[in-house]
Amino acid sequence: MSLWFEREHELPQARLAVIQYGLVLVFILLLAAFWDLQILHSDHYLALAERNRIRNLPIIAPRGRILDREGRILVDNYPSFSIWMLRENSSNGESNGNRLREIAEGLGMDPAALEARVAEFAEVPKHQPILIKEEATTADVAFVESHRADLPELELLMVQRRLYPRNGFLASVAGYVGEVSPEQLKQNDRYRPGDYVGKSGLERQYNDLLMGEDGMRRMVVNSAGKEVGRLQQKDAVPGHPIKLTIDYDLQVVAEEAMANRKGAVVAMDPRNGEVLAMVSRPAPDPNLFAVRVKPEDWKALNQDPDHPLLNRAIQAQLAPGSVFKVILATAAMETKALRPGFTVNCSGSANFYGNVFHCWRPHGHGVVNFHRAITESCDVFFYNVGKILGIDRIAYYAHKLGLGKPTGIDLPGEEAGLIPSEEWKMRRFNQRWWPGETISVAIGQGAVQVTPIQLARTLAGIASGGTFAQPHLLMDDGKALAKYPSPRVERFPLQETTVEEVTLGMWGVVNENGTAAASRIQGIEFCGKTGTAQLISETGRVKARGKTERNLAHNAWFIGYAPRRNPAIVVAVLIEHGEHGSLAAIVARDIVRAYYEKKARQQEPDYRVEMRRIQELAPSLAAVGEVAEHR
Repeated sequence: MSLWFEREHELPQARLAVIQYGLVLVFILLLAAFWDLQILHSDHYLALAERNRIRNLPIIAPRGRILDREGRILVDNYPSFSIWMLRENSSNGESNGNRLREIAEGLGMDPAALEARVAEFAEVPKHQPILIKEEATTADVAFVESHRADLPELELLMVQRRLYPRNGFLASVAGYVGEVSPEQLKQNDRYRPGDYVGKSGLERQYNDLLMGEDGMRRMVVNSAGKEVGRLQQKDAVPGHPIKLTIDYDLQVVAEEAMANRKGAVVAMDPRNGEVLAMVSRPAPDPNLFAVRVKPEDWKALNQDPDHPLLNRAIQAQLAPGSVFKVILATAAMETKALRPGFTVNCSGSANFYGNVFHCWRPHGHGVVNFHRAITESCDVFFYNVGKILGIDRIAYYAHKLGLGKPTGIDLPGEEAGLIPSEEWKMRRFNQRWWPGETISVAIGQGAVQVTPIQLARTLAGIASGGTFAQPHLLMDDGKALAKYPSPRVERFPLQETTVEEVTLGMWGVVNENGTAAASRIQGIEFCGKTGTAQLISETGRVKARGKTERNLAHNAWFIGYAPRRNPAIVVAVLIEHGEHGSLAAIVARDIVRAYYEKKARQQEPDYRVEMRRIQELAPSLAAVGEVAEHR
């Protein structure tokens, strides 16, 4: 009986061996895990533990200001709060979805939009916070502060938002900023979710200069994510301010002249390529993009038939009309294609290759020589010049004078325009060039396309004898241009007689009985050339009576400069549907006059400036004296 009892409670040796080996295996696994934790991946697990204790928050660097040539602020910043989400301890479950809905309700956001926002940056490392609300209201700030304990993943950050001039002032030049996209985050390690980068204009062109370098704030948090202390802080480095060649005073005059009009203005110093004023109208309000553009605003901008997002100064590729006659005149003089004393009898039309081509003056100009042809813009004269030169010589000189290619201005998106040739038509349409097509090209119609900035540079080069400076907007302050190539200068020397004859003709346009006689400026040798570019033929007008007359009106062009010798300012003006080039000439006249009036003020002796200032202040000073006596 006792022997049976002892055998009943005796463990089998096989079972005991299994238990022993199992215990050994457990100890081996524990040792392996300990080895992995403490030796092999100690740095990784230390970083995870540190991340639970240390929280890194960026200090957003303010973008550099944009200044005019005299240091006046054109684009500034203003302080604002934004709300960020810390995702280090977040999970992708139902509880996370409920949490997002709670956050969305508290911040007055659409829950679906917030979820989409988080999903958009799902591939971004979780230790990087993401921006969920760009500009926080007072109620948003109160919500975040009052829910620190139960919503520790929310954080407020001070940021500097862009502040642009109102009503689209300088909008085409300054451009605007927008939030960095997920694609940009992958392409550039410098960017973080929520960063705002330049999207157009100078904001995009010089983004690296303007952006600055973000700092970092390190703080100690407890298990609930609440801040309990701070560690060393790295301050942000503000972006570099950039000084432009733009003259604020001239910009104001140009903007006012183009108010309620569609078109562009470029004013430039022909001696060095500095752009003094640039306007494109209509223009968007860049402040719409300073936070985040609303979908309805973005849709309206893109569907607007006037295309406000188009910078017409560098992107409007249009027929130049009669301003192209300056290029024809230059080519004719350089090639000596016209015999001395060459004249044409303009009766109002002429027949070329079996087709009748009309002059803008129905009853004609009579006998016209070179000078009068420029001054009164005789089409028939230049039809003959075009026939003599031929399309390939016209194209050659147009290219050499700067048309048909980008000017290289420091703005993104510049268009090249188009100068047709025999080779171009064969390559583009696989067709030969017909001589009759040259007749239309001779007066800036047909396939010719130019931009206002091209015409400004071309005219500057002709008036200066063949020196073509690259237009630019960034003024060298000793630092800004260190990272960028200096503006280049191209030379295509012109004969002195060419410059003299062409500029004398353009002087006559304004100062004799020319097409811009109303733009004469007393005491200033203002020269120029008008242009009226057809959008539709007279036959087309009859067929399109359902459209408004404004939509059928021709484009008005004017290019001009002053003074006649060694010019200091050149202006190109485009007014879409302006009908007559003389209207564009009035705009250019106002800009040139403002330029000289400012120059005169700057050259006045100091005592005269001070006396005029005292006279202007006299009424207010007298009022102050009366108040003082009354008291």
